[in-house]
Amino acid sequence: MPRTKPSRAHLALVQAIAEYGITATVTQVERWQQQGLMPKTSTWFECSSSRVDPEYLRRALYLAQTARAGRSIGWVGWLFWAIDDTPASARRLRTAVVASLKRPLKRAGITELPAGTSDRAFQARRDAAARMTPNRRASRRDLDQMLRDRFTEAGITLPPESPDTLPNVHHWALVESGARLLLGGAEDLGTEDLLEALEQAMPEHTGAIERLREVHRQGELAGVDLMAESPWGRGIAAMVRTVATAGDRELCHAVHTCARAVSVLQSLLQRAAQGEPEFAVLLALDAMWRRWATDGGIVPEGAPGLAAIALHTYQYLADPDWAAELDRYLGIMLILYVLPPDSSEDSCHVTAEWARFAGHASAKP
Repeated sequence: MPRTKPSRAHLALVQAIAEYGITATVTQVERWQQQGLMPKTSTWFECSSSRVDPEYLRRALYLAQTARAGRSIGWVGWLFWAIDDTPASARRLRTAVVASLKRPLKRAGITELPAGTSDRAFQARRDAAARMTPNRRASRRDLDQMLRDRFTEAGITLPPESPDTLPNVHHWALVESGARLLLGGAEDLGTEDLLEALEQAMPEHTGAIERLREVHRQGELAGVDLMAESPWGRGIAAMVRTVATAGDRELCHAVHTCARAVSVLQSLLQRAAQGEPEFAVLLALDAMWRRWATDGGIVPEGAPGLAAIALHTYQYLADPDWAAELDRYLGIMLILYVLPPDSSEDSCHVTAEWARFAGHASAKP
């Protein structure tokens, strides 16, 4: 079948990209549209003008430099779908986020999980968790210290952690507990099971673990199971259900916020490494540095980065208090983002305001 003549809109976008010294073809642009990365051509242009809207031109320039046939552009593609906020883009997002949440199960060959509280169902979930964590010899890694070392190499000294703060440690005992919690929720992993795993992974932090044990004990006395109340105590079935049943606009907003926060954080940390270390220090002063940035906000490349944003999307939907805190943190990051380079006077003012604001925020549980 002969190829149809390129539309004026496609040719105009290709020409606009070429003006920046970047090459793109009509075929590439059509492929971006097929993947939902560019919307309908009718939205590309400024009102009553043949000039490509700067927002869509920036998107096209990014795609021209990064998108390749057969390769994903990662979480940035999710951000584009969320920005477009259409029924079609929401469907793509829902499918992608659910697939990312289920990826650990798929890799372990787990296709079904028996529900219920019977001994047989419990044992089946425990066996499945063991298949997800076959490497019990994995070395212990203090991910927080590794991150601090990277900042130190870049000439940035982060504020010291509170002695009550448990580090982010990769240890087989925590990985096993996490798998059991993912598959069966708090019903399969009791509070004491988790505390014992923490003791195995962090024997040098017994004081902080005992304080955490006391917090849970006080909750039990008050008739509250803090593990079951946590969004992470509901298991993979509830996580998938939360994403699957969210409204289109609600889902797009959650992904947009989580992915945009990652993008702004990356930009600020790049500026910190390029001679403005106060940005990293200011970010680390806030409670959300621990609750989000070092807990997946600094995303790795590839599938792990998608998994981090998928988990945070679920958390944003399931925990309104956490969502409000991420909104607040993103708002302050955007204030820092718009500061011009080397604006020392403004930075000093922001430092003072941040210290006051973050001090209040850090006091929240």
